[in-house]
Amino acid sequence: MPRKFIVGGNFKLNGSQSSLKTLVEGLNQGDLDSNVEIVVSPPFVYLDQVRKTIRKDVAVAGQNCYAKSSGAYTGEVAAEMLKDLGIEWVILGHSERREIFKETDEEIGAKVAHALKTGLKVMACVGEKLEEREDNRTTEVVFRQLAAIAKQVEDWTNVVVAYEPVWAIGTGKVATPDQAQEVHKAIRGWLKENVNAQVAEATRIMYGGSVNGGNAATLAKEEDVDGFLVGGASLKPEFVTICNAKPRM
Repeated sequence: MPRKFIVGGNFKLNGSQSSLKTLVEGLNQGDLDSNVEIVVSPPFVYLDQVRKTIRKDVAVAGQNCYAKSSGAYTGEVAAEMLKDLGIEWVILGHSERREIFKETDEEIGAKVAHALKTGLKVMACVGEKLEEREDNRTTEVVFRQLAAIAKQVEDWTNVVVAYEPVWAIGTGKVATPDQAQEVHKAIRGWLKENVNAQVAEATRIMYGGSVNGGNAATLAKEEDVDGFLVGGASLKPEFVTICNAKPRM
């Protein structure tokens, strides 16, 4: 069974009602490949606006959620709240959450498990920093991050793994197709060895790290690259080009 290509647009801390209205109109008018699953992730306060106005074949994701359903957790958003808005997806474990907000592997594993239990689909992010790559610790770091998720997740049906080399996020540096394929293949191998062969074969692995309209088609040719998690370029018209990077069937 071929894995369906998936492209996620992470708007991060960007946008306004006006700019997102323009962005959504552009996507609504775009010639998007119907064989590609497309998900966009605006800031929390604009989730409802985007969900209500974007075309029905494009899903919407939260950029984060907490591992509790409710309570005295000022500033947090529950997975149940996202579901209540009709949101289908959530991004968890993004490197900016790990690095800036000091989220641990264990906390991210708990968030993934809770989000899945709530009925959300999850883009679970993993990836190494520059010094870790230079020390030849890429797989050590990525496997550690995966293990923390696998420890708390039994059903991987609604999990997509997003590999984001931290050194390539927003820096203009991009992993070469060979570098991306090497890590994606290693992730699939880890899943086969530590979860099972069926999950390894079925789980989609996205690449994230300065993907743009110019490099997406080349990266999409790699056997184990099943999609992209796009940052800055998702706010630009070239996002349509990225969504169509995989040759149409």
